[in-house]
Amino acid sequence: MQASSAESEFDVVIVGSGMVGASLACALADSGLRLAVLDSQPFAAPDAVDGSAADLADQAFDPRVSAITPASQQFLNEIGVWDAIAVRRCSPYTDMHVWDGDGTGSIHFSATDIHADLLGHIIENSVIVAALQQRLRQSIHESADITLLAPVSLSGLRAPTTASQGTPVQIELADGSRLTTRLLVAADGANSTVRELAGFQTREWDYEHHAIVTTVRTQFPHRQTAIQRFMDKGVLAFLPLRTSLQGGRDDQRHCSIVWSVLPELAQALMALDDAAFARELQAAIENRLGTIESVDKRYSFPLRQRHAHSYVQQGIALIGDAAHTIHPLAGQGVNLGLQDASVLAAEILQALSKGRDFADLRTLRRYQRRRIGHNLGMMCMMEGFKRLFAEQPLAVRWLRNAGMAGLDKTVLIKNHIMRSAMGIE
Repeated sequence: MQASSAESEFDVVIVGSGMVGASLACALADSGLRLAVLDSQPFAAPDAVDGSAADLADQAFDPRVSAITPASQQFLNEIGVWDAIAVRRCSPYTDMHVWDGDGTGSIHFSATDIHADLLGHIIENSVIVAALQQRLRQSIHESADITLLAPVSLSGLRAPTTASQGTPVQIELADGSRLTTRLLVAADGANSTVRELAGFQTREWDYEHHAIVTTVRTQFPHRQTAIQRFMDKGVLAFLPLRTSLQGGRDDQRHCSIVWSVLPELAQALMALDDAAFARELQAAIENRLGTIESVDKRYSFPLRQRHAHSYVQQGIALIGDAAHTIHPLAGQGVNLGLQDASVLAAEILQALSKGRDFADLRTLRRYQRRRIGHNLGMMCMMEGFKRLFAEQPLAVRWLRNAGMAGLDKTVLIKNHIMRSAMGIE
């Protein structure tokens, strides 16, 4: 759908229709606000997002997956998309085993220890996006207040100053058309155009690692357990996948892998044929799942940490990767983004219910206060883990292994870590 005129007025414009941007749009779909969702890529055709688990049974897995926490699941349920995700491919995991590849330290997390059914779900990103786009299309049929504009790209914007509070944000698209909005939300990813055009400052640095992602089939079942090995050359995670919900066909022998390694090693691994890569992968995970029987197409990308000094300015807010990107160590990136969307939607709706200006800087700063400390804390934790396991001196290795072994036996602290990672504490 295209805007009806060369200049269109909206209450909220969301740039980016990925998991974070689309979830915010769904959260605001029934608010009565005039919404526009912009993206540089075309939206999927309706028949591409209405598939069921049976439709996916024989399809290759998306190499991009997310570890969705119970807190994120609750948000997705509140906006009416969880059921559509659950009937597609959605793999619960109940346990996580983490160990130091250079020693004997290990930690085992189990949902039963905190009287929970599971720790979370491993879900293909495409499955989540499909469910969100399906929900948006339903909302469009029910309301004329939502507009989807794609493919479009931004070429410029003019934001109001504090002195000109109440003046709308003016957006110019590459095709020359213009939009105005009371609130512009950047959900356009790590290389956010909105963030750049609006002049937000960031602090960023390279992790000096590249991530390799793919899907593998293993000899032994994963038993709904995520496993992660820390090595001096990087981190390797095997995340359990479910092939189908139909007729008991799930043999629990597919995993999504994320292998974070030094750039030169990533290049060498990417150059291997599938059989040689499978052997390297099998050795790196210490044969925990037996033979690696097959490997899907591999992808590699550099890892970079980034955090905006501020998430908001007059009339503009950053959410998800536009505001922060972290190491994929614990799969927390998308969960941070979904909680950004949840909190921003809650602040907007609360302002509307109390007759306040939802786009006012004071409202946006409430969103920032609720999210920036939590996001920074998670980023610092991931950076600490990365640095700790990169250290090679013998004393550091000994302390690291002793610490992991001690933590595994300290039930109260370990359970607190689990609840925090799940977003329920």
